Amino acid sequence: MSLALQLKDYRLTTAEILYRLPDHPAVLQSYIWQDMDLAPDYPSLRKFLDFWSRELEGKLHSVRVGTAGPLIRPVGLRHVDHSLALH
Repeated sequence: MSLALQLKDYRLTTAEILYRLPDHPAVLQSYIWQDMDLAPDYPSLRKFLDFWSRELEGKLHSVRVGTAGPLIRPVGLRHVDHSLALH
């Protein structure tokens, strides 16, 4: 994963694509797509789905998208109420 993409808030995105088999339209097949993408618009996924609709014969049935939280985030500080001294 590219650090430059992570700094631009790109996250690991996974999509489960269900599509109909061209020769057997009653049968659904699953395809898993995974790439770094920018939520919530998902430009990379949309580009892939546009390509699929335009170039491939299997008609899309549904797409389920999951995305990871940000991998790079600011350091969090917290107050500690107790301290322990070891001799």
